[in-house]
Amino acid sequence: MDVDVSTDPASTALSADNIGISFEATDLTDPRWDPDAGNLDEVLAKLGSPGLRFGGNQLDRGMFWTSSGEQPPAGRVAVTPEDLNRVARTVEKVDASVTLGIPLGDYDPERGADMVAHAKQAFGPHLLAVSIGNEPNGFTADHREGLKIRDTAEWDEDAYLTQVEAYRTAIEQRVGDDVSLVGPGAAEGSWMTAFLDAGFDETVALSQHWYATYECTSDVVPGRGPEWENLVNPLAHDSAERLLSIGLDKATAADIPLWVEETGPTSCPGTNDTSRTHASALWTVDYVLHAAEMGVERMNMHSMLGACKGGAPMSVVCSAEGTGEDGDGEVLTQPNFQGLRLAEIGVGGTFHDVAVSGSDAYAYAVRTEGSYIVTIVNNADAAQYGSREVTVTVPEGFTAERAAQIHAPSNAAQSETGYRELAEFADSGSGVKTAEDGRLVIDIAPSTATTIEFVHA
Repeated sequence: MDVDVSTDPASTALSADNIGISFEATDLTDPRWDPDAGNLDEVLAKLGSPGLRFGGNQLDRGMFWTSSGEQPPAGRVAVTPEDLNRVARTVEKVDASVTLGIPLGDYDPERGADMVAHAKQAFGPHLLAVSIGNEPNGFTADHREGLKIRDTAEWDEDAYLTQVEAYRTAIEQRVGDDVSLVGPGAAEGSWMTAFLDAGFDETVALSQHWYATYECTSDVVPGRGPEWENLVNPLAHDSAERLLSIGLDKATAADIPLWVEETGPTSCPGTNDTSRTHASALWTVDYVLHAAEMGVERMNMHSMLGACKGGAPMSVVCSAEGTGEDGDGEVLTQPNFQGLRLAEIGVGGTFHDVAVSGSDAYAYAVRTEGSYIVTIVNNADAAQYGSREVTVTVPEGFTAERAAQIHAPSNAAQSETGYRELAEFADSGSGVKTAEDGRLVIDIAPSTATTIEFVHA
């Protein structure tokens, strides 16, 4: 297998905002956002200065904002200024950027404006933008109990924009016109077009949502059902490129960036065959780097602070104690979190084109100050295949010195993803056959993603 890195830079880059996590809005109430109350801040710090986003289905269906101590309606979780201030302590500690959803499910522009005012005060310059509602295209969905919050006959793109306009007016009256807006937070192109055509002056980005597997009752391989094999099948890689290109084309035409504010390996609820698999980690590395190389400027992997036992299958973190959505205790990382860690190594770099010969593999390269960072995702399954010899060629003057890797016994392995920190190649056992100016020959194991640092001589 050959990996050839071009000398010519692309027009895209990998930033800290590409390494992000999305949480349900009700997670804002979790006491562990206080750095003194748990290890959540330490976990997030492993991703550098990640992007954080709060939204999800609970934003419009389960959350109730109040700054006056009101009791929430039955079945709702009250979020208060104290909650935002607690989250802000971790945000400040890890230097995270924040996008915040404002509830639209219960139409109340003044209440929404009040939340924006308190968010602006709590997060300060860390608050990039607010989003009014989450996935408005799904407000009429009824395939799961509790999803439907608008009548089909009364809800479409125009009705959504009318309500957004009322929120915009209330926000401007409350805090002025310096709060940025991102939207519509939808997967459907017509909703993205309508949002852009509205021409809201404070819009700083177009937001798109996408999940790799979403046909929750399907077990077809290759396909879009929640089977681990589908995450490492070329269909997932190619589908991401096709769907994200829709948002990128629209954003480019509007001269604004595309943010993928909610995404992940599966949108299906409950534990499924993608849960905690090494395949989800390999998919994460490839997807994050692929999207950033295409031009996506911000990405947030949807997650929750619920329990590892019975919690959301796509989440990059979960809680050691509890069951389902009720999590407590130590925050643990999942295999796809290790994929984010590996992708983060190249933050700050500009992409260079890469030519790859060989199957079941993808490669990416970024140029940072003084180095090339090359990542090779080897989707060949360790349960069936052995190592492959890879020749990596980079521009002259750079020599391979260090590497990091995620690995597991197989792509199907659950909760067995290991992470090897960036370190110099060992004298033996590293797989290196030749390391010379502009060229590395190395045996790379199957079921791995490997990041190699080529340093300027």
